[in-house]
Amino acid sequence: MDLIPSFTVDHRLIVPGIFISRTDIVGDSMVTTYDIRLTRPNKEPAIDAAAMHSLEHIIATFMRNDPVWQNEIIYWGPMGCLTGFYLILKGGRSPEEIYDLILRSFQSVKNSQTVPGATEKNCGNYQMHNLAMAKWYAERFADYLTANAGKPEIFKYPKTERLVTDDGQHFYDS
Repeated sequence: MDLIPSFTVDHRLIVPGIFISRTDIVGDSMVTTYDIRLTRPNKEPAIDAAAMHSLEHIIATFMRNDPVWQNEIIYWGPMGCLTGFYLILKGGRSPEEIYDLILRSFQSVKNSQTVPGATEKNCGNYQMHNLAMAKWYAERFADYLTANAGKPEIFKYPKTERLVTDDGQHFYDS
């Protein structure tokens, strides 16, 4: 069975940033999945689940109300490993082209007084939110993006190289 694209990334080398995870054609349209990585996998602690949940609500609301991007957003949600988010957009923009959207989204968290949709009626786990920690993670990531804006490593995935024999057999790290 082939590995899915997100498992071909060398997680030992990935740094926080904005990366293209995959592109797909759906009907006649291209959609792009972006990896918005907030922490270094396996080197930094996972993001607190309640903070991640709050970031999901706040940033999804911000993006879906952004006048420039609102019609391009398909999905915003957390990674299972709790080190970042997936963003799915219509089209095929580069990570550099969505940098401003991501930066503004995380910067917007600091002004949040409440978590949108964090009620029993609107959320499947409305008591699992942590706005204060969400603000801390958002500020940390926004500051990181600002400080590293000109560095290509925050936009280009480190791919795992796989040795392949002449007959097509793959060798993996053990």
